[in-house]
Amino acid sequence: MRTPAPATGPVPGVLRLATRGSPLALVQARIVTRLLHSVRAGVRVEEVVVRTEGDRRPDADLDRIGGQGVFVKEVQAAVLDGRADVAVHSAKDLPPATPPGLLLAAVPARADARDALVGRALDDLPPGAVVGTGSPRRRAQLANLRPDLTFVGLRGNMATRVERATTGAVDAVVAAAAALDRLGWGDRVAERLSVTRCLPQVGQGALALECREDDEDARTLLEAVDDRRAHREVVAERAFLGALGAGCTVPVAGWAEPGDGPLRLHGMIASGDGRVVVRGSLEGDDAEALGVALARHLVTGGGASAVEGWSIAVGAPGP
Repeated sequence: MRTPAPATGPVPGVLRLATRGSPLALVQARIVTRLLHSVRAGVRVEEVVVRTEGDRRPDADLDRIGGQGVFVKEVQAAVLDGRADVAVHSAKDLPPATPPGLLLAAVPARADARDALVGRALDDLPPGAVVGTGSPRRRAQLANLRPDLTFVGLRGNMATRVERATTGAVDAVVAAAAALDRLGWGDRVAERLSVTRCLPQVGQGALALECREDDEDARTLLEAVDDRRAHREVVAERAFLGALGAGCTVPVAGWAEPGDGPLRLHGMIASGDGRVVVRGSLEGDDAEALGVALARHLVTGGGASAVEGWSIAVGAPGP
């Protein structure tokens, strides 16, 4: 049930989910609704649809209108001002710092974190093929593997982007495998790129559920749908991104291997043209400390300081 104009303040017996209105965002909100119903029978869940800056300006370059965060700030605000109780995000859209008053209360079980190609597999693309992606991270890694490729930026919802490949406007489009799967379009995938070829974006494949710090009822309910392992992975990845500093303008990727025991976190920093790609990995038990340590390792010991435009907030001077 969608609530177009919810009242401010708690609604007894109702948990209101703030979400964007894109088809993918609504699918994700309904995944969360099913999870909540599975842990508390009879809970009434409503959607509060929020239009974000990124939605209002579908043709604008994301870096020019605010970069990471343009799809989440208004959703977070709806929870902070009482119009909703829970914010539902793609974890990859979240900036590394949580706003005061909010808590990352749950990360449900993670879906496929890899990138996927629609249209043709990477090795099947002809020389000089045109690949659609607006992601500097994807572009840098694919350019490193295939310097002959030409890249064009894409905006719009998932259907619009995927259509570019199916109509032949471009030879292939890169998208998150999890997004395609959630929309029921897994059969359109030509290749799921190995993480050794294209390291995923921080948080990719995961959902992130935020609530107000002082909302004990919401916190308790969200904790019941939290996947401890996935949550720990996302914390490590976000700490890695946060340690690189808000001023980092270079392509960055971070992915924690799924599994029990100590975390193994992989990170990547690259030049925009993909000519320089620096990768590294570390293992540890403390997710947040591991992310910070990997950022420091890549910049001070892994060679990423040679990448023009890097910036770090963990004790190494930037350029």
